[in-house]
Amino acid sequence: MNKTAIYGLLVALLLPLVGYFIVKQASKDVVPMPRHYIYDSVSSRTIDGKQVNDTLWHRIPDFKLTNQLGQTVTWESMRARVGNTDSFRNKVVVANFFFTKCPTICPRMTMNMKRLQDGLSSGQRVGDQAPRYVQLLSFSVDPERDSVPALKAWADRYGIDPDKWWLLTGDKKEIYDLSINDMKVLAVDGKGVDTSFLHTDMLVLIDKNRNIRGYYHGLDTASIGQLSRDIILVSLEKDPKKKGIFAGKLELIAVLAFALIAGLMAFSYYLKKDKRSHGIADQQK
Repeated sequence: MNKTAIYGLLVALLLPLVGYFIVKQASKDVVPMPRHYIYDSVSSRTIDGKQVNDTLWHRIPDFKLTNQLGQTVTWESMRARVGNTDSFRNKVVVANFFFTKCPTICPRMTMNMKRLQDGLSSGQRVGDQAPRYVQLLSFSVDPERDSVPALKAWADRYGIDPDKWWLLTGDKKEIYDLSINDMKVLAVDGKGVDTSFLHTDMLVLIDKNRNIRGYYHGLDTASIGQLSRDIILVSLEKDPKKKGIFAGKLELIAVLAFALIAGLMAFSYYLKKDKRSHGIADQQK
C-alpha cells in the first residue's frame, strides 16, 4: 500500500470520526426527552469502580374495562398495528378521567382531547389516519351511570374516533386504583381532589413500557401543545432494554480503527525507510 492510499484511508476515517464527535457535542443542546416520574425502587451497583444507580420505574398495571363500542379493553388490546400484523411494541398512551354528567371541566377537556385526536396521523400515506403508536383513553370516574350507551352518546356528541380514542367504563375500584395509586393524579393535581369522586383536568402521558412520562392540564392549550410535542418524542424513543451490538462502543471502535490506520501508515513508512537504507548499503558495496 503506497503513501497516498494510506493518507486516503486516514482522511476517510478521520472525517466521519470528527463528524461523530461534533454531532455528539451538538446533540447535548437538543430538546431533552420527557423525564420519567414515579419509581418503585432504586438499587446501586459498582461498575469499574464507579457507583451506578438503577431505577425501577413504576409500570402501570394491566386492567380490564369496556369501551364505548362494548369491547373489552386491556393493555394487550392496545398493541400497535403495522399493516395487518401486530407489532410487539405497545402504543404510547394519553389518559384522562371524566364523566358524562359533568357540566364544568369535562366538555372543555374533551374538546381539547378532540383537537389532539384530530392531530394524530400515521404518516404512512395520505388519507391514512389510523393511529399506529398512540392511543387516547378516557376513564369514567362515574361508571355506575356511564354505561356503554352513555359513553357512545358522548363519543357521538364530540366526534370521537373509536380507532384513536376509547372511553372506558367498568369496575369503579379498578379505575380509582389506576388513577390514585398508579397514575398519582391526586398527588400532581394540587387542588385537593376528593378521593371518593375524582374531578381533575390532568392528562397523563404513558410510554410503551407503561411508565409515566408527563402530566398536563387538559384545559390549558399551551400544556396541550407541550403534550403533542412530547408524544412525538416518546413515540420515537428507543427501548433502552434493546441495545444494539455496538451500543456504547462506537467511540472505542472509531479510535481503534484510527490507531490501526495510523499504525499501518507508520509501518509502511518504516518499511520504505528500511528499503532505502538497504539500497544505499548495496550501492556502497
